[in-house]
Amino acid sequence: MRYHYRGNAADSTLRLTLGCLLGLELRRVGSGKRMTFGKAGEAVLSQWMAENARVCWIEQSEPWTVESELISQLDLPLNLDQNRHNPFHGRLKELRAQACHRARGLPIST
Repeated sequence: MRYHYRGNAADSTLRLTLGCLLGLELRRVGSGKRMTFGKAGEAVLSQWMAENARVCWIEQSEPWTVESELISQLDLPLNLDQNRHNPFHGRLKELRAQACHRARGLPIST
């Protein structure tokens, strides 16, 4: 959970998705293989999440089973894995791909 709330887009698919939806600029960092929204963008995203995102969980011995069931039964548009049936899946995948493509064309951020 810490990676989602305090990490960066390179370590959290949730942060990558939310940042892309919010229009933050994805940039290559370090060696150029990792992509984040930079310090300022990640801070904006963290603040947005603190104000708007809520997470809850339950302990489960086989969480992958519950995840598959939930994805198949609920409308979870931000989840790409196992979720091709969701009407937003294609659009979200394209938004993320476009952000990665733009980032590859920019200089590596320090």
